[in-house]
Amino acid sequence: MVLYTTPFSNSCLSALHAVSWYLIFPCYWLLDQLLALFTPAPCQKNQLLCIVLFMPIYLGFLVTSLPFAFLGFLFWCPLQCARRPYVYSRLEDKGPAGGAALLREWKGTGPGKSFCFATANVCLLPESLARHNNVYKTQVRAKEIGHRIRNGASRPQIKIYIDSPTNTSISAASFSSLVSPQGDGMARAVPGSIKRTASVDYKGNSGRHPSDEAANGPASGDPIDCSSLENACVVRISGDEGGRHPEADDPATGGQARNGAGGGPQGQTPNHNRRDGDSGSLGSRSASKESLVKARAGLDSGGSGEPGATHSKAPHKASVVKKVAARKRRHPDEAFDHEISAFFPANLDFLCLQEVFDKRAATKLKNQLHGYFEYILYDVGVYGCQGCCCCRRCCEAHCCFKCFNSGLFFASRYPIMDAVYHCYTNGKGVDSLASKGALFLKVQVGSTPQDQRIVGYITCTHLHAPEEDSAIRCEQLDMLLEWLADFRKSTSSSSTANPEELVAFDIVCGDLNFDNCSSDDKLEQQHSLFTRYKDPCRLGPGEEKPWAIGTMLDQDGINDEDVSSPDNLQKVLESEEGRREYLAFPTSKNSGAGQKGRKDVLKGNGRRIDYMLYAEEGLCPDWKAEVEEFSFITQLSGLTDHLPVAMRLMVSTGDEEA
Repeated sequence: MVLYTTPFSNSCLSALHAVSWYLIFPCYWLLDQLLALFTPAPCQKNQLLCIVLFMPIYLGFLVTSLPFAFLGFLFWCPLQCARRPYVYSRLEDKGPAGGAALLREWKGTGPGKSFCFATANVCLLPESLARHNNVYKTQVRAKEIGHRIRNGASRPQIKIYIDSPTNTSISAASFSSLVSPQGDGMARAVPGSIKRTASVDYKGNSGRHPSDEAANGPASGDPIDCSSLENACVVRISGDEGGRHPEADDPATGGQARNGAGGGPQGQTPNHNRRDGDSGSLGSRSASKESLVKARAGLDSGGSGEPGATHSKAPHKASVVKKVAARKRRHPDEAFDHEISAFFPANLDFLCLQEVFDKRAATKLKNQLHGYFEYILYDVGVYGCQGCCCCRRCCEAHCCFKCFNSGLFFASRYPIMDAVYHCYTNGKGVDSLASKGALFLKVQVGSTPQDQRIVGYITCTHLHAPEEDSAIRCEQLDMLLEWLADFRKSTSSSSTANPEELVAFDIVCGDLNFDNCSSDDKLEQQHSLFTRYKDPCRLGPGEEKPWAIGTMLDQDGINDEDVSSPDNLQKVLESEEGRREYLAFPTSKNSGAGQKGRKDVLKGNGRRIDYMLYAEEGLCPDWKAEVEEFSFITQLSGLTDHLPVAMRLMVSTGDEEA
């Protein structure tokens, strides 16, 4: 299948579309800014003064631009019928972390390979609409979101072992980094001995892939055994002379290490002012060096090194302390690790985003993420008048004019083989103005010695939003499963007798706009989607696992100082009191009048509406997909009203020999 690199099939249509949009854009921008005046931003001190000063200016220019916008619209609207449903972008990387090099890494042999997936609703709406979610400066946020994701994903992945008479488990600081990339492209070990109560800092290199960095030997202190950063680093922290972990000397084992808590980009969050002690806003290189000196000084003086004591402007902070152990736990009945992390997982392979509605913001986001992801699909969806949309259940037909695209965005380190987009046909009300739908992707992740392709399937979607429309969401889930079955059938080049492809994984993720706790979402909770795909956070319909938390933040508290940085938000969400304060909880439609204005908490740890599901069936025979790690991520604090989620999936081939 040919992927579309331009919105139109020929340059003439592209040029005509560009001219029409240039005529429309001034009117669109002025109207957006005018409406935004009536929804103040948190930093806007005098709303009335802004309205008095700017409203006449915006209105004057808006009236002037209307004739040009109307002329542009006459050309723009018919062109949408010829527009392709997405734009594919590839920034070829010939380095060791490029897609071609990654394909050569896995031959489908050995014990298996892990893949990391993440999904997030980033709320990149036009400014006037974004402010209703208590976020603002869409263009600035788009660049910062891409910067943070890229820095978080491009950190080295390390595995920490703590040797002590009572604890020989892997440290919970899985997203941390004890290696600091320098200007010469080499990663140097942090000098000085490392104690269990130490805080260390890592300054990410946003422009590099992890595999571009090499590791020197340890400078001093406890040994740091580092292979290539793509394969992670194994760090051994001795609390005692004995108790050496059997895997500590095996770099291959370290390649499937858990991820941990450190790494993030630098820049100012547009939704809050920079304050002292705000470690989440990604400070400068000098700040990083300062905090390293402070951490070392604290160790030499016998200080505890608690995060509160050394809370600085350094961006990537990882505490090898007992408190961190609480951030990443393995439940006695759980087969995988789970945590609330301040950073995106290291070596992130696939990223699915929702609500990237603004086209300029999508371009800024793409440019940032291309520093890490080689393959990107953006501007997904349809615009304009798309004929009649027919609702299957009520048999009602209505005209659908789409003002916005689907908001879906996909980035991958592995080559994309096929992509198909479908628009949900049963949109209703304001939600129908966006072409919400599902994006189906087929990616190649390896090849066998017999030249059989190893592939994976990923589905990214965003369902109908209004809480009362459960029937619409269930119908959309039906469409999704039907389209997914058709996509797999149409893109498969294998047969049972002659398999040309081996399926390694099948993932469904996105913002489904319902939770597994609310009594009002029972229809969705019992949908057949959850019998075909497994939710790592769910015990059953209406019952969550005790460690799962909500992914929808309380919009009123997004800009509070207590949650103004990734570290702060992480600490808040680790406590039940903090979750009650800053997460959105399910509410009952039948709440009494006396309960107006307060949360009618039913149960659970908040509304988890962002999902990451995986299939255990339909894969290559004898292969097995198992969750290795699941994370709720706070790195986008102040930039969106959702928590991203990430999952590391181990695909086991059944071979005992590597």
